[in-house]
Amino acid sequence: QVHLVESGGGLVQAGGSLRLSCAASGRTFTNYAMGWFRRAPGKDREFVATINWGGGNTAYADSVKGRFTISRDNAKNTVYLQMNNLKPEDTAVYYCASGQTYPNRGTGGYDYWGQGTQVTVSS
Repeated sequence: QVHLVESGGGLVQAGGSLRLSCAASGRTFTNYAMGWFRRAPGKDREFVATINWGGGNTAYADSVKGRFTISRDNAKNTVYLQMNNLKPEDTAVYYCASGQTYPNRGTGGYDYWGQGTQVTVSS
């Protein structure tokens, strides 16, 4: 069993920044890839970013490339999503997830999920 808890969401103006955190517990964090997904109102959950077990490899959705950065601190069992130059279309609930393989852009590739944190970007 894995427990993932996201934090760091909130309300920000367009052009602003937020850093999301996801704290993991329950299994060896370093054995697994981690991903961030988001779900906007009325839309399906979509891939945002993923990082491999060691943190040396990352992949991003085209919509966030150059603005978002995923990273992890294995000593703290935590993965981060730094979000810069936020846009109103980034408004969504953001979820972190742990998975067996990297890179994986599909929700089916992840077996544990957090409860989500709301990010709202005002124009």
